[in-house]
Amino acid sequence: MSDLSQLDSDAADISDMARLVAGHGAALNTLMERHSEKLFHYLIRLLENEADAVDTAQEAFVKVYLNRARFNSRQKFSSWLYTIATNLVKDRYRYRTRHPQVSINAENDATGRDFAETLSTDAPSPGETLQAKEQAEIVRRAIQSLPEELRVPLVLAEYQELSHAEISSILNCSAKAVETRIYRARQKLRSALAPLLQEIQ
Repeated sequence: MSDLSQLDSDAADISDMARLVAGHGAALNTLMERHSEKLFHYLIRLLENEADAVDTAQEAFVKVYLNRARFNSRQKFSSWLYTIATNLVKDRYRYRTRHPQVSINAENDATGRDFAETLSTDAPSPGETLQAKEQAEIVRRAIQSLPEELRVPLVLAEYQELSHAEISSILNCSAKAVETRIYRARQKLRSALAPLLQEIQ
């Protein structure tokens, strides 16, 4: 997103939040249309489960509505939204620790296909599909193996393309701490991916 369109989006967010606070419930729909897709992709990378990601995204927007009067118009709405979502993810992690699942692969019961397959728009050959799926699984496993304090800032930086300042606001730490955590996450990923990638060569 260009700087100009980002500014337009930020201004629209502030306007919609003002409308929401003033009692115009439809403004929440506009905010959801603007942010739900990116938020969902963020959540699916952290939670590794499509249903959990959908539920958490919906829960995040419910919290936006319930806490609308607390929104500070001097901050970016997206940073506030991701702070809410990240806290909900931590709650999900705690719940999973207490209630372990047999598998965390995100498979859709209705289609029998996993979430990665539903994102494919091209029609690669079966061999290419298998290789891409194996590589995606290797990366997914490596990211999932990172400790939470490293995994969350890495996903925010790499996949959500947020600045260190924005991530520091979401995680309530310094930009320097964000930089350090992302660096450590990348170092761990490099170490983890080297042997894993050799498995499919």
